[in-house]
Amino acid sequence: MRGEHKRMNSRRRIKKTEPRAAAPTATLKGSAAAVIMAHNEQDTLPLVLNELGKLPLAETIVVLNGCTDNSFSNVRSFPGVTVVHYAEKLGHDVGRSIGARLTKSDIVLFVDGDFRIGADQLRAFLVAVDRGADVALNNITPYLPLFRDWDDVTRLKAFLNLSMGRPDLLANSMTSVPHALSRRAINVIGSSLLAVPPKAQAAALREGLAIRTACAVNVFGPNRLRGNNVGANNDMSRLIVGDHVEALKHVMEKDGRRLAHLDTMRQRAGRLRKPSQ
Repeated sequence: MRGEHKRMNSRRRIKKTEPRAAAPTATLKGSAAAVIMAHNEQDTLPLVLNELGKLPLAETIVVLNGCTDNSFSNVRSFPGVTVVHYAEKLGHDVGRSIGARLTKSDIVLFVDGDFRIGADQLRAFLVAVDRGADVALNNITPYLPLFRDWDDVTRLKAFLNLSMGRPDLLANSMTSVPHALSRRAINVIGSSLLAVPPKAQAAALREGLAIRTACAVNVFGPNRLRGNNVGANNDMSRLIVGDHVEALKHVMEKDGRRLAHLDTMRQRAGRLRKPSQ
């Protein structure tokens, strides 16, 4: 799980209320799939798949990213699950791109295999897309500390949304799972961009896709601690910072350095300063 940093836990203020998940009885008009990314998650993958089994999914795809434990055999015990196994570890989010290419459903839900999320919460993301959203994000806002205590990655997430004209999204981002995409979103963004979540989000925002939050899922507490995602300036933080720089560069190359924002204050374009007398 990327982008959710344990060092924020000590100063986090959690709101007492959060958006409710969709009703368990909600039905879908379109077809749905789930893509699960996993690296050595033999203990938690069965829990994740059990919850997904409670959803109306036409496709379930597990992308095993360089697993050396029993993840493969554990997943194979679940009927109807497609397993894509890469012996060598790929890039951190490459599994999203691979899984998306293999799906044909109208809605694709993306989750990680490192901790269980209840089916009712996951269903909220499917319902949000089924009701018109192109991108349904996890609302992490209730679990963030005051802005002054945000880490650099969280600030960058918010800055990207602000720069692209969606300050209302705050720090909610495709770097965080769960989230869901419509088939239209996958086609417009391109499945290859899903390997760099901030870049995919920037593309979705630039194309004017319907982006909203679907449900507030606390991914901070259950997120598995690894050697590369703890402590200040850890490897995962540096990766995400680089991804956001790449995302901003991507849209600047298309829209210019001001990202299509008018220079109404300095009005430098097309105007020369008069020489002093």
